[in-house]
Amino acid sequence: MAASILIADDDAVQRRLVENMVQKCGYETMVVDSGDAAIALLTAPDGPVFDAMVLDLVMPGLDGLGVLAKIRDAGLSIPVVVQTAHGGIDNVVSAMRAGAQDFVVKPVGMERLQVSLRNALDTSALRGELQRIKHSREGRLTFADIITRSEAMSNIMRTAQKAAASAIPVLIEGESGVGKEMFARAIHGSGERKSKPFVAVNCGAIPDNLVESILFGHEKGAFTGATERHTGKFAEASGGTLFLDEVSELPLTAQVKLLRALQEGTIEAVGGRKPVKVDVRIISATNRKLLDRVKSGHFREDLFYRLHVLPLTIPPLRTRREDIPHLLRLFLARFSAEESRHITGISGEAMAYLSQLDWPGNIRQLENTVYRAVVMSEGDQLGLSDFPQAANMHSPPISSAAGEPLIVEPVSHAIAPAMVSGNEIPIVPLPAAGSLSMLTHAGDVRPLEELENEIIRFAISHYRGQMSEVARRLKIGRSTLYRKIDEAADADPTGGGTEGQ
Repeated sequence: MAASILIADDDAVQRRLVENMVQKCGYETMVVDSGDAAIALLTAPDGPVFDAMVLDLVMPGLDGLGVLAKIRDAGLSIPVVVQTAHGGIDNVVSAMRAGAQDFVVKPVGMERLQVSLRNALDTSALRGELQRIKHSREGRLTFADIITRSEAMSNIMRTAQKAAASAIPVLIEGESGVGKEMFARAIHGSGERKSKPFVAVNCGAIPDNLVESILFGHEKGAFTGATERHTGKFAEASGGTLFLDEVSELPLTAQVKLLRALQEGTIEAVGGRKPVKVDVRIISATNRKLLDRVKSGHFREDLFYRLHVLPLTIPPLRTRREDIPHLLRLFLARFSAEESRHITGISGEAMAYLSQLDWPGNIRQLENTVYRAVVMSEGDQLGLSDFPQAANMHSPPISSAAGEPLIVEPVSHAIAPAMVSGNEIPIVPLPAAGSLSMLTHAGDVRPLEELENEIIRFAISHYRGQMSEVARRLKIGRSTLYRKIDEAADADPTGGGTEGQ
């Protein structure tokens, strides 16, 4: 999924010119004709999400500086590139002080606008990642820190946000590496207990004979080696949240005491003489189906129902591929800064191919793959050769129109499109089939222009937004290709004519 850019300009001609340039850079666009309309979109509760904004500084009504002020007042972090026909130093200073990321003078050239947007997106990704790391360390992660554009995640996010408003026990299921602990921290950081401790325990990493001691504490001399009194994780988390990661790995003896602690709100330390009352919100997680563990006799059924009050299942990365390009840019920005490497982006070839892989280790595997690529790369841009692990992973077969699987071959270096920044191309799924219907539903031959538009949209998707390659394969000039795309967009007010841009 390509980055989405909001364009605000009261001049219809300038709007169209900027929109065309932004689309030719490979970004998705939405245009508005006033500052008020821009603010309405940016602050709408269920409105679209934008990665950056191109803002005209001089507009009737709410002007560019007014928009920047409202963005700041609303606490929005969207990077803004302002443009105006008046390039005086006063305008530059005012715009930058108001929070603009960059400044361009009309009429802006495509290359200048492309650089400004790429820098704005890279800076925004780095700033967002640093903020997430800081929030995580301070126990202040919220759902705004979770990066996703996937429809599969929207219902889960809404459910988790509702759960954050109460102390209801939450069970998070999902494969290893999908971000279960981040969700747990976001639930904690968005609720009334956010100022209290968040204590995480990996139940699968605790030796069986120490589980009770670590969870509930022990008194001095309670067993051999207990030379000091230990409060335990429950007591540490009192008033806050206790996150039980891999809860399915708890031994049955510890499950009994955990059940009692949840039922009665009290714990009893090993060697203790009386129970101690605790106020703890429980969030548990597992990479297994906990009900299957119950059926196999490895997990108590009564404890299962205590934990399984509000279940959340985080989908694996392979079912939400639209998140991959955004995560790639985010990790690239962070590791480039940490390793003091000046890497401008990921090639379109690599970005498109990586977005089609299964990623069995999910987000954690993707993160480590980018880390390795940044450290080992010798150039200023990551290409497919910087991801040797990709050769050992496979993308799932894509079904054809007839229902038969199609094999997606790795990208050939011999015919690969020219390498460009990953921010400059649209990320679209590989096309499922190349069939073209020649007849309408009424049985008439379809118009030639309609067939031509469909072929162009298919080619843009097939060559992953690489316009030079599309033009070469269709044996037309780039200017002709863009003209035909614009004509198709004008003929189709719904925007269907620009699919793949």
